Formats: sequence, structure tokens, C-alpha cells
Amino acid sequence: MKQYLRRETAALAITLAALALPLAGVTVYVYQKHQWAQNRLSELEPRYARLLGMEAGSERLAQARERAQAQLAQYIYPQDQDANQTGNDVQQRVRSILTSAGLSIASSQVLPPKEEKGFERIPLSVRAEGEMLALQTALAGLAEQKPAILIDTMVVQGYGAPVKGVQTLAVQFGFSVLRVQP
Repeated sequence: MKQYLRRETAALAITLAALALPLAGVTVYVYQKHQWAQNRLSELEPRYARLLGMEAGSERLAQARERAQAQLAQYIYPQDQDANQTGNDVQQRVRSILTSAGLSIASSQVLPPKEEKGFERIPLSVRAEGEMLALQTALAGLAEQKPAILIDTMVVQGYGAPVKGVQTLAVQFGFSVLRVQP
């Protein structure tokens, strides 16, 4: 009888072990998955918080973008007209400003555009002659232009002998304007 009891106890122990082993395996698997999910959540939490912050500030971001676009429009020509047309328009504006200031235009030329960080730089070369006061007036007029006309280079030389104490100047300008690249 003792032997029968031992066999029964051994069979019961083996059966319980056979049932407990998969249960222990499932428990370990679930625990590992839980730890993995906790680690993943702790990694994602800062990203989610950033997204919530961006969502909360989306209206401010949209307003800031509109302000930036408006400021950009003060300095850069839009892409709705091609580079040649933009260059010709700027050439006419510059000639008009310089002549209304009292300078006489000797030559002007629109040069081929150059690509520069998402923009096209359209250069313009102008030679003009006149008095110092006319040059100052022209520079003041150019500074007020929107979209901006940039002065890349300016070479000023005395031209001829002074007449009644007023020196005539020969000025070589290198202008450029920026245009949004298509």
C-alpha cells in the first residue's frame, strides 16, 4: 500500500508539475511583455507630450507662419512671374528711382539668375552719373522699396573736374533681388 501511495503521490506531483510548468511559462511571458510595454510607453511619453504641446500651440504656430510669410513678402518676389519678367520689372523700378533722384543712367543690364538656398538671386548691373545729393536721394529711395532691392556692390568715382564746387560722380551699382524658387 505504501508503494501504491507513493506512485499515486508521484503521479499527482508530476501532473501538477505538468500543469504548473505551462502556467509558469505563460506568467513569465506575460511579465516580459508587460515590462516591454512599460518601457515602450516610457519612450513614447515625451513624444506624445510634445505632440500635445504642438497641437495646443497650433494656432500660435499658424499665426507665426502667417507673420513670417508677410515679412518674407516684404523682401522677396513671389514665384508667380518668371525670373526674366521679375528682372525687367526691377530694372524699370531702379531706373525710375535713379532718374527721379537726379542721376542719369549710362547703362543697365539684368544678369542671369543664380540659385541660392531655395531662392533665385536676380542680379542687375547699373552705371549712372550725377551729383552727390542725387546719389544720396537715390539710395534713400532704394532703401524704401518693397520687395527689397539689395545693393551688392557700389563703386563711386569722381568724374571730371568739379563745376562750381560740385563734383560729378560715376557710380557702378550691383543690385540684386530675391525671388521664391519655383
